Amino acid sequence: MLSVALILVFLSCGILAWRRRNRNKDEPPPLPGALPLIGHIHLFLGNSSQLWNTVKKMSHDSLNAGGVSSLYIGPRTTYFVTDPEDCLHIAKTSLQNDAFYDFGKPWLGDGLITAAFPIWKVHRKLLNPAFNQFILDGFIDVFNRQARRLVKDLEGEVDKGPFDQFDYLLLSSLETTCLTVMAVDVSDKSLLNSEYVHATQNMHKFIIERFQKPWLHSDVMFNRSSLKREQDESMKIMHNMSNTVLKNRKAEYWDDKKCTETEETVKGPKFRPFMDFLLELAIEKDAFNDRQIKEHVDTLLLSGYDTTASVLMYTMLLVGSYPEVQEKIFDELLNVFGDEDRDVTKQDLSQLVYLEAVLKETIRMYPLAPIIARKLDQDIRLRNYTLWNGRTCFLSAYGLHRHPMWGPDVEQFKPERWLNSETLPQCPTAFSGFGLGRRSCIGKTYALMSMKTTLAHVFRRYRVSGNHLLMTNKLDITLKPASGHHVIIEMRKKT
Repeated sequence: MLSVALILVFLSCGILAWRRRNRNKDEPPPLPGALPLIGHIHLFLGNSSQLWNTVKKMSHDSLNAGGVSSLYIGPRTTYFVTDPEDCLHIAKTSLQNDAFYDFGKPWLGDGLITAAFPIWKVHRKLLNPAFNQFILDGFIDVFNRQARRLVKDLEGEVDKGPFDQFDYLLLSSLETTCLTVMAVDVSDKSLLNSEYVHATQNMHKFIIERFQKPWLHSDVMFNRSSLKREQDESMKIMHNMSNTVLKNRKAEYWDDKKCTETEETVKGPKFRPFMDFLLELAIEKDAFNDRQIKEHVDTLLLSGYDTTASVLMYTMLLVGSYPEVQEKIFDELLNVFGDEDRDVTKQDLSQLVYLEAVLKETIRMYPLAPIIARKLDQDIRLRNYTLWNGRTCFLSAYGLHRHPMWGPDVEQFKPERWLNSETLPQCPTAFSGFGLGRRSCIGKTYALMSMKTTLAHVFRRYRVSGNHLLMTNKLDITLKPASGHHVIIEMRKKT
């Protein structure tokens, strides 16, 4: 009886919304494919690969419609935006994440990704100093050690044909992130390592599946579902890791602090994990409690290892697909390092200009967070339309990266476009690979330093080949490869 009542209420709301939604001529035009009552919901059904194809098509349809469109999720009217100037205005005006981000709160709590704006504003200000260049420079030794370990691990794949480099990159990135965030080396605990990776990948799938099923958007319905029970099992693994490390690190904090202060007096600043910075804010300034520290640690682990591994995977595949790009990278590495197999320094990083251009172009081609959802807390007047208070607005990074302002070669992988500011779009939101506006990624510099160091070691040692045109992708919160992303490596012969 309750189910029948819920269906009738849903249908009634849908009919009313359907009759009203097109009365206002100031509304953006609807994307193609909407059906009565359910709107565009049917387009989001299917597996994560089909979902990604839907997002790509909607992005292109929005671009063809002028960059702003309406998207109907049942009775709800939302917006889909791909115009850089309009996205810039929205990103500056609306800083509240949409309710869809609440699906990740059981995992990440009020970390920077999922926190409501008032909490995010306070916590972001407190955390900004942890990502200043002076502290990040202390991670370079870790980046080098981990890159060398990855290069060594890849030796087993030399001249053996195609293999999945993503498996290696996920584990390597997790180890690097655990070292820099928590000062914990999990490399000798392969079970914990692989369990954590498996659990996080499952969580991505659970959250995206909940998004695709509107009847599970309600906490009441979701809490009764089998998906909730599966999600809880994965969260146990992830929270066990962060809880255990927090407990141990907190006990060691004062001893390490005394040692660090002595060493800094004698030898200068040393490596300092992010968790120590959080503990200092908690213990000495009463800024965070244990729950909040754990939430930020969980968020840093996720954003640090998962996205880094994905960008490295896409970069290796793209570079392997374009031999001329690979040779330009090697020429730059040869110019900076010569024949030496030495570690990468902070001075070297600033000279790896072309390698950074390759990374940015990779992120433009394959944005890791292709969709950002904002909750509008006021009416927003754009150039041609008005977006109404209280509604959801989807900002498509994929669409922004395909906007005509990138030029006629927008679909081509062309790192050279980043070497000349005149060949880049003037609107800053045309590139949103690290987020939009004030809620952009706090770890952008950290990520670029880590990835440049890793790739400098990999491309000095190996020649990579692959074909990105064979790859298919899926949307599991972030963009991931589904198939066709394997590469071949061979030892680079010294000349």
